Amino acid sequence: MGSLTTDNKAESGPALGKIEDVAVIGAGISGVVSAAHLLRAGFNVTVFERTGVVGGVWDYEPQPDRDPPFPNVRPPDPNCYAGLKNNIPTPIMRSSLLRWPEGSGDFVDQRVVHQYIQDIARIHNVYDKIVFHTRVESVSKAEGDAKWTVQTSTFARTDSGHTLTKKTWKFDAVVVASGHYHIPFVPDVPGLATWKQRFPDRVSHSKQYRTPIPFSNQTVLIIGAGVSALDIAKETAPLGARIIQSRRESKYDVLGSRLPEGVDRVAMVAEFIVNETAEAAQSGALQPGQPIPGKVVLEDGKVVEGIDRVIVATGYITSYPFLGDLEKPSVRWQDADEKTLITSDGYITHNLHKDIFYIPDPTLAFIGVSHLVSTFSLFDFQAQVAAKVFAGQARLPPTSVMKEEHRERKARFQPGDRFHSMFAAEDAYIEKVLNWVNGDLVRAGLDPLPGMDEEWKANYKGFQERLKGS
Repeated sequence: MGSLTTDNKAESGPALGKIEDVAVIGAGISGVVSAAHLLRAGFNVTVFERTGVVGGVWDYEPQPDRDPPFPNVRPPDPNCYAGLKNNIPTPIMRSSLLRWPEGSGDFVDQRVVHQYIQDIARIHNVYDKIVFHTRVESVSKAEGDAKWTVQTSTFARTDSGHTLTKKTWKFDAVVVASGHYHIPFVPDVPGLATWKQRFPDRVSHSKQYRTPIPFSNQTVLIIGAGVSALDIAKETAPLGARIIQSRRESKYDVLGSRLPEGVDRVAMVAEFIVNETAEAAQSGALQPGQPIPGKVVLEDGKVVEGIDRVIVATGYITSYPFLGDLEKPSVRWQDADEKTLITSDGYITHNLHKDIFYIPDPTLAFIGVSHLVSTFSLFDFQAQVAAKVFAGQARLPPTSVMKEEHRERKARFQPGDRFHSMFAAEDAYIEKVLNWVNGDLVRAGLDPLPGMDEEWKANYKGFQERLKGS
């Protein structure tokens, strides 16, 4: 692997040292493409996957998740549903490592996407590097230590029960590709916790949704305007469900035109109220077909009654519990210091350069943090960039420059924005990163990264225009 020499006449970027052994946390699309590109670059790679399969959120498991707390608004202190489809068209949601099967439509079901990720892993020999059923308990680097210490627990079934094997590993670099669909975000709406406590089977988070059958011919209040809300509405409406979608209007509310006909879009919920005089409210026992005894007051003052079920489709909390005190769940995002990764908002991953490299120690990298993007395509690109930097073929800017860029980005951030969103603008991000990386590669006499091909660019331009026009 060729690498750059350091120009001592100017402030140089951080020295990463010689990187050979790399840990990748997660075997969803981010982890698989990260591992594949690192393997192609000649690194020794170990992938840790907490489940027994490749595919992350695209692996369908019929058993619903356990209930999250109601509310659930911040990171904790130190899977997909049957009808899930991609919401980004396949021509702009693809890895450079493999094209979609011939004849694939713009939107394909979960099984096709899951198989696609598994095919990438198989073709690029990622399976051989995965340690399945393994939870990463801790990732740390002691002061003065050149390597990261990774502690894991591996579950295995035996004839007499099961075993849990703990192990400590050492790595030169770590790639966090664990995704952000594990911990449901449940807003602290007045009265919601009471509804959940009184009528637990009628109130759930979208992470627990599996099939539309339980919602047939019922009035369903869906809170949220993201992909899960759209998917659930499209699945339940054909079975006779009356859908009421409660959401807050914003520039990110772009999926309304794809909702089924007849969906009633209303303002955000302000309060859930129980009708305490109703017999069912006192007993907590609802008969089939009996609506929840109560009403929902919206932020515009309107009232909704006769609701059978509530689905909270308000997204997820970003958390990396294995990173220990780099998470500060009691600290406001505005007060994050130059080492903190996660704060009480549960969304921003702080102190990353280009949404990839941890500025205090760039041998810790993140793939998949960016939001409202082409997912597979962008994460694949970010993985290629990480491989070039770890190989010493592209040099990060000086630490002071990365810190200042991050400070300026936070200064521009406004409440209501999404810090990691590249909404209809990831082509500009890709171009900036390519200019940086390819400048170094060309100076080192190496082939530049190609970036996105012309087919992707043409399809992305059409996608941008549709988003901006919605």
